[in-house]
Amino acid sequence: MILDLQSVSDSVDANFPDTILDIKSFRNETTLLIKKEGIREVCRYLKNDLDFKFIVDVTAVDYLGMKTPRFEVIYYLHRFGSEFSENVRIRLKVEVPEVDLRVLSVTPVWTGANWLEREVYDLFGIEFIGHPDLRRILMPEEYDAHPLRKDFDVRDREASKRCFERELKEGEDGAS
Repeated sequence: MILDLQSVSDSVDANFPDTILDIKSFRNETTLLIKKEGIREVCRYLKNDLDFKFIVDVTAVDYLGMKTPRFEVIYYLHRFGSEFSENVRIRLKVEVPEVDLRVLSVTPVWTGANWLEREVYDLFGIEFIGHPDLRRILMPEEYDAHPLRKDFDVRDREASKRCFERELKEGEDGAS
């Protein structure tokens, strides 16, 4: 079966008509906007039925003051076809409102999403439900800010200061 970008998006739309909110194509890139509660099911279909074996990236965008819902989680997927023309990339987006910063983890579908979701959790504060080990990956565990949010004030050093002071105190107590 020969798959191209159009047949992939048509297949997903036909199988998930109530889950796909929008399909946009621009410059040979296709983006599917998916209902938050349907992301894992759509991903499982893309992997198992359409052979998207590789998750390239999971990231997020903060649209503070520009649109609602404020956040989007974005998934980049790749299908390696038997012919070069069957190599297909697709982008999935899920809107995440500020009042409910949770989305289903796709780690049960692709284990490679594990650290990618942890990075989004750490830097944006979006929680991935069903993730096997959701904890910070770049910032200290007790750090109470999320540095890639638009409302993060880079001049406010208090969160970092509290974190480092705690570490210094624990180091001094352990050295005695």
